[in-house]
Amino acid sequence: MNLSEVEKRLLALHYVFPVPANRFTRLYEVDPELMQYLTFPTEKLAFILNVTPKKASKINASVVVNSALPFEELYDSYGIIPIPFTNPLYPKSLLTMFDPPAVLYVQGDAQLLAEKMKVSIIGSRKATFYSEKSLTFIVPPLVKNNVIIVSGLASGADTFAHQSAIKYGGKTIAVLGHGLFHIYPKENSALKDEIGKNHLLVTEYPPYVRPERWTFPMRNRIISGLANAIIVTEAAKKSGTMSTVEHALEHGKDVYAVPGPITSRLSEGPNNMISEGAEPLSNGYQVIEALR
Repeated sequence: MNLSEVEKRLLALHYVFPVPANRFTRLYEVDPELMQYLTFPTEKLAFILNVTPKKASKINASVVVNSALPFEELYDSYGIIPIPFTNPLYPKSLLTMFDPPAVLYVQGDAQLLAEKMKVSIIGSRKATFYSEKSLTFIVPPLVKNNVIIVSGLASGADTFAHQSAIKYGGKTIAVLGHGLFHIYPKENSALKDEIGKNHLLVTEYPPYVRPERWTFPMRNRIISGLANAIIVTEAAKKSGTMSTVEHALEHGKDVYAVPGPITSRLSEGPNNMISEGAEPLSNGYQVIEALR
């Protein structure tokens, strides 16, 4: 992959300061080539990056130490492709967000990002056989029409979504809440490897970043941003799944919910969504019709 010199300098900065692109707006305004900011007084750099002077000094020192590293070559040795937000390969749908990722680190078939039809399937980490069975009605029509299945590689509904896409011969994108050198949950290690080899792994974090409680809510906006539509299988009324739905609504995406039995707590989320205007979903053809 060909990166401009400015993009290479962004990789060095993002490695030590992995924040969304909107955090770099002021920096690009005063230093569009990213060549002078290391010479700024600490107070000025702190103001531009909206951090404390102590943090700005630490960022400056870390970039100086790491600036000579050939990040592009190092990532390539691990099969990782960095895609800065200024690069033509960067998904246009993410650029419409308030806080798009500054860099996407991907592993696998990067061309999947350019596919026009993507649908996110999400739900509870405690999703039951009901979600798994529901996907047998939803995923095959999507795969048949070359729709890419997007999810977050979490336990439960996410795992069912990725596995269903693979089972029915489709393609899937897994959006991670950590760097590519890590895996969470551990039991999805083999699934991560399969997706990284034959499908696509995506994250906004440099490879060394470990999974943290705050990184997964940030990941949710990317799951929403990549997709044309969102499908919720099972979810509690208050859950991380609902945060992804909120992002989808903010992005103007179509939202579908799989109705469930009123006796199940994991049906409270989808059933409540339907009462508030989400479309009840019983098969994948409904989504295909809307996408067309």
